[in-house]
Amino acid sequence: MRRLSASILIASLAVSLSACSHGNRPKTELAASNVTTIGVNSYLWRASLDTLSFMPLLQTDSKGGVIVTDWYVDPNNAGQRMKVTVSILDQDLRADALRVVALRQVNQNGTWVDAPVKAATVQKLEDIILTDARRLRRAAVSG
Repeated sequence: MRRLSASILIASLAVSLSACSHGNRPKTELAASNVTTIGVNSYLWRASLDTLSFMPLLQTDSKGGVIVTDWYVDPNNAGQRMKVTVSILDQDLRADALRVVALRQVNQNGTWVDAPVKAATVQKLEDIILTDARRLRRAAVSG
């Protein structure tokens, strides 16, 4: 009985999948901006990981769309460190689907003290991620 059920299931899947290949789908010039195989937009996810690749990662959650880095100390400026959290808020490739939060600390007499982060720094990170995500999307079309 199980073999018969499995055979019927496989046959129905084959018929269903063959019906998809008749060209009834509209053709598109661009790769889909809504890619959800990992829970969030894969272009934003990949671009975020690429952009933050120089920082140690503390936590990643592709289903929830969250990337948290650990503290990063720039070798050229050992007196400050940064920590970044990226949240992907939507499944579409849109500017408002991305939120970046950065924390900065400076070393004062051997103690790390919170310091303000310039808004331009966060904006620049968002711009880099969005630009890279768009590049990845264009590459998916031409590739």
